[in-house]
Amino acid sequence: MQPLERWGAPLAVNLILGVVAVVPLWLSMMFVVSYPLAGLGLTSREPTDNDGVLPWMTILILVWAVFLALWIPLNQWARPECCARRRYWATSAGLVPVPMTVLVVLSFLFDG
Repeated sequence: MQPLERWGAPLAVNLILGVVAVVPLWLSMMFVVSYPLAGLGLTSREPTDNDGVLPWMTILILVWAVFLALWIPLNQWARPECCARRRYWATSAGLVPVPMTVLVVLSFLFDG
C-alpha cells in the first residue's frame, strides 16, 4: 500500500478537524494571555474583564470536550491498521494545530 493511500484519510480528517479546532485553540490562547501570562506581568488583561476564571474554564472545558468527542472516534475510524499506534496519534495531534498556525502566520504577515 502506498503512503498516500495509507495516510490520505487520516491527513484529511485531521486537517478538517484542525479547522474545527481553531475555536478551542483560539479560546485557549485568549485564556492563557488573559490570566496566566497577565498574572506574570508578561501581558495585560482586558480592562473590562471582571468575571474571573470560572466562566473561561466552563467554556473551555465544554468546547474541548465537544472537540475531543469528535476527534477521538474519527481518528480511531481513520487509523490505518498497518501503522503503529503511538506514531499515528502523535502525527494526528501534530496535524490538528496546522490550520490555526497558518491563520496566525497570515495574520502577522498581512496585519503587521
